[in-house]
Amino acid sequence: MTDLRPSPTIEDYLGVIYTLDRNGERVISARLAQSLDVSAPTVTATLKRMQRDGWVVVNGQKEIELTPAGRSAAMNVIRRHMLTEWMLARMLKLPLSEVHREAHQIEHSLSPEVAERLQVELEDPRFCPHGNPLPGFEEEAEGWVALSSLSQGEAAIVRRIQENLEEDYAILTFLESKGVVPGAQFQVIEVLPFNETIKLSIEGKDLILGLRLASDIFVSRVA
Repeated sequence: MTDLRPSPTIEDYLGVIYTLDRNGERVISARLAQSLDVSAPTVTATLKRMQRDGWVVVNGQKEIELTPAGRSAAMNVIRRHMLTEWMLARMLKLPLSEVHREAHQIEHSLSPEVAERLQVELEDPRFCPHGNPLPGFEEEAEGWVALSSLSQGEAAIVRRIQENLEEDYAILTFLESKGVVPGAQFQVIEVLPFNETIKLSIEGKDLILGLRLASDIFVSRVA
């Protein structure tokens, strides 16, 4: 395997594989095609190159696993991405809904030296602006639960908007406009399983979310 940094395309694959795996999803070719918005043949060809170069292995169940080198490279690119998000959010004051896609354009060109400088300037953040943990800090999010699991009357604080929602600009814009951002406190007014919705009171206003969307928003309960 080359000692050189992976290409931007390979870094994208490594980042998605790492994220899917840490979120407990089964990492298979079809899921990669969906996440990366590419064709199945493209995924197959890219995975062959990644196996050849020692970034991934495919087990007997056709699940894709990172090698130690692949995991290290994946953690590196995710860290650079999240630090870039913070730079855009804090220094350029970009909305939460925009920092993910803008950071994606910058992360691949960020040098290790600049990444280290950002880490210091940003005072060692452990989560990205959307609340997702930087690699190595996953344990700090273990006590959070899906918003969809709350019951009527419970109060909680928004902690994390999971990575798959970061790809959807319309959803992020909607959530941000309604105050559903990390740090916001709310109370559950009503849960309607038959209607697959949950009604919240947040920032003094009522908000209805679908349970499917709510399952990708993580919170901590307030006693």
